[in-house]
Amino acid sequence: MKKVILGLFVFLSLLFFTGCTKYTEKDIVKDLEKNLNKAKAYKLEGVLEILNNDDVYNYDVEVSFKRDDLYKVSLRNKANNHEQIILKNKEGVFILTPSLNKSFKFQSDWPYSNSQIYLLQSVIDDITNDKTREFKELKDGYQFTTVVNYPNNRKLVKQVVLFDKKLNLKEIKVLNEEGVPQMRMKFKNIDYSPTFKKDYFKLEEIMESANIMDSEDIPVGNLDDSIYPLVLPNGTKLTNEEKIKMENGQRVIMTFDGEKPFLLVQETVNIEDELVVIPTYGEPYMLIDTLGAITNNSITWSSNGIEYYIVSDVLSQNELIEVASSLNVIPTMK
Repeated sequence: MKKVILGLFVFLSLLFFTGCTKYTEKDIVKDLEKNLNKAKAYKLEGVLEILNNDDVYNYDVEVSFKRDDLYKVSLRNKANNHEQIILKNKEGVFILTPSLNKSFKFQSDWPYSNSQIYLLQSVIDDITNDKTREFKELKDGYQFTTVVNYPNNRKLVKQVVLFDKKLNLKEIKVLNEEGVPQMRMKFKNIDYSPTFKKDYFKLEEIMESANIMDSEDIPVGNLDDSIYPLVLPNGTKLTNEEKIKMENGQRVIMTFDGEKPFLLVQETVNIEDELVVIPTYGEPYMLIDTLGAITNNSITWSSNGIEYYIVSDVLSQNELIEVASSLNVIPTMK
């Protein structure tokens, strides 16, 4: 009888302790925060995929972070090897375009103004701050579904975040209102103890190093055949087009009138002989195949040797993005 009671006690004890040591959702979130807070720096590599209708754009991504608010995000377009860099240091926030020898300086609180698919801090914050998040334990890891904050693109509403059993971040998918992925980031490697050289986060050092690495000639676009948006707001049409010869290229100014008028300017890019830092309004914004700047009433970007600028007092940011995303490098009919 004593043996039966002792055996029952051991069984109940094991059952009790097994239940107490179950790795719960709260434990996982707590450990994710703890692991990130312990890291004084990190460096990660991955591949970012952006979907725009039937087109897919792929980027090699390299992110470097160091305490004291230092960030460097390199985005290299896999189709044309074109690299742009988002830099945050003590001097401010910059978008660097080494191939043009240009840097655009923002008065911005990036990266804290919205969700960032490639920054660990942003991903963990989205998980911890969302009290309505969904959690699943998978065979080979864990899955969180959370809301996201992309104020410049309200069509992006949720993200699915996958970790392996060791809490290594493996993949993120950002979804639209229909649940269709619009962005996908696959993480290849994350180093929580990297070492950076003294001037690693200095603008001049980055531009010099990038120029040495990026030796390919950058094509300068041709505006002999104008490029027209494939998407226009209802009741809006092209009413005027003016072509201007410039000293080092061409410029086309298109006026669209109607219910939602806007102005579209296209011009051929200039490659600077010396580094130029250009003060820029707005926030850094990733537009299909390039990084640009977006404000409440304008969007600016450069792609395939052509610089674009859209401005409107009427269009919303989502409408600005829709028009900008529809511009094709292949000339189309009016």
